[in-house]
Amino acid sequence: MYEVIFNTHDVVLLMTAYQCILFALLLLTIKREHYIRNVFLAFFLLQQAAIPLDILISFGAEFRHIAIEWSPNLFYVFGFGYWLEGPLLLWYTRSLIYKDYHLKLTDLVYLLPFILYVGYQLLFYYSLDVSDKKTIQEQYDLALAPQVMNYVTLFREIFRVVLGVICLIEIKRYTQHIRTNFSDIDKIDLTWLKILVIGFLVIRFWAVLVAAMIILSIGFGISTDFETMGLLGNYTTFLLVSVLIFFGLGHSSVFEGLEQKQTSEPEPIKDEQEPELQKDKIKPELIDQVSRYMETEKPYLTPALTLEKLAGQLRIQPRLLSNIINRHFDCNFFEFINSYRVEEAKRMLADSHYADKTMLDIMLDVGFNSKATFNTLFKKKAGMTPSEYRKTVQPVTT
Repeated sequence: MYEVIFNTHDVVLLMTAYQCILFALLLLTIKREHYIRNVFLAFFLLQQAAIPLDILISFGAEFRHIAIEWSPNLFYVFGFGYWLEGPLLLWYTRSLIYKDYHLKLTDLVYLLPFILYVGYQLLFYYSLDVSDKKTIQEQYDLALAPQVMNYVTLFREIFRVVLGVICLIEIKRYTQHIRTNFSDIDKIDLTWLKILVIGFLVIRFWAVLVAAMIILSIGFGISTDFETMGLLGNYTTFLLVSVLIFFGLGHSSVFEGLEQKQTSEPEPIKDEQEPELQKDKIKPELIDQVSRYMETEKPYLTPALTLEKLAGQLRIQPRLLSNIINRHFDCNFFEFINSYRVEEAKRMLADSHYADKTMLDIMLDVGFNSKATFNTLFKKKAGMTPSEYRKTVQPVTT
């Protein structure tokens, strides 16, 4: 008769690991652009593959016994994945949102829990004889294990949640940054990163709940169904990994990254204007300089206009220009530039000389690259869509 080694729950764990390994190899061997961020993502996926393998070896209904017979050294060897998930996800996030990102010495502080884990296992488990390890695994019972280990597990899950929250903070800061420095943000797609971070953050919150339930059940005698909760977490992880891989394979922008190509602009002259950043008042002549330049030179007609480029054209510091826009015009750079674009569009729509131009032509002429953004901002400022506005300002031809 055939012996059943893997049940349905085990198969889900194996499929999760298989998908992660396959996608990681794809990133490392096929895609060469933005290689450093692909390396971070690949190692994150390999770490994700290690976690279900650790669960399978430690808690698999039948496979645990087979693993003991094969080699007790299999236990805990994949446990490193738990401690590397947070740092790798954070580094991958930063490699996407920061230009030329590379690890610094301070980043290695996130590896301290991992180093402690490896040191502990080497000292208190792998230094033992094979027979002793086998005995430990054969006699293992979660209810009889040292309670301190359950608290270590809780700390581990909280650690992963904390680094996930840091990832969200980084994404929020970057979102604010692009609205402050870019006038065209439609090509900057954060969808992949948000799904990745939020998805795993939700799962890690779930893992914290499971760890807390284990402590309540074993340490305080409060009945909880932590086993079912843990299984649901495994299935959810499998679904999340499947969605991420499907999304990644179907959207090339996932691999193109978020870096914006920069064109050369005149270097802003450093002068005595910079101290104005610390003052409540901004020199009126600077405000006039910005307003006059926007009206006469119309730099907003350039779709890829950035704060740095406009500051270079004005020959003032980018931080000073941002300060002027935020304080005097009471908006961010994205809103500032696109308000001029909307006004230019309104002028063209009201001018009979442009009556033969399509809405798409006008949209592109005034600097917009996205019809959705054009319609949304136009309606927000004019109270109606561009088509409705054209009908109200141009006489009906008979």
